[in-house]
Amino acid sequence: MQPIIYDVAVSADGFICGASDDVSRFPHSGPVVEDYLERMSTYSCALMGRRTYEFGYTHGLPPGANPYPGLQSLVFSASIALPKDAEVGVEIVTQASLERIDELKQTSSGPIYLCGGGNFAGWLLSHERIDMLRLKRAPIFYGSGVSLFGSHEGPISARLTKSQLYDDGVLFQEFALPS
Repeated sequence: MQPIIYDVAVSADGFICGASDDVSRFPHSGPVVEDYLERMSTYSCALMGRRTYEFGYTHGLPPGANPYPGLQSLVFSASIALPKDAEVGVEIVTQASLERIDELKQTSSGPIYLCGGGNFAGWLLSHERIDMLRLKRAPIFYGSGVSLFGSHEGPISARLTKSQLYDDGVLFQEFALPS
């Protein structure tokens, strides 16, 4: 069975993006990004919610395209609207289904990358489907935006398995979550 790994940048105050989906203050180059790209080569599947997928549009991703070539990519959304003539390279899952998540964990050829967003991650967390957190904690404070786990409330137990401080102040932390 393959793990679901939430590998995400987060501000010191717990936001994966600021207001208006601002990610400009997170590092976009350097050793922390190089290490992230190296980890990306280990994933076989990518999961995301609609807002995370549509965020790619602002960076030139055509609707329907796969933002992670080489990975099976799934967008979980009941409301996404793709153009009828779009070449679709992602699987759209219109109903959040624990059965589909469990099937992916059983059949995926490698670890599963959860790239966001906060509400989708919170839903997966509340159903105990996230196995590991990989947080790139940037020394920034957004004050508002999208929370790491969206509106999920409640305690989270985790075990720190790795920690690395980069010269730019980013703290990488890896946590194992109980299953």
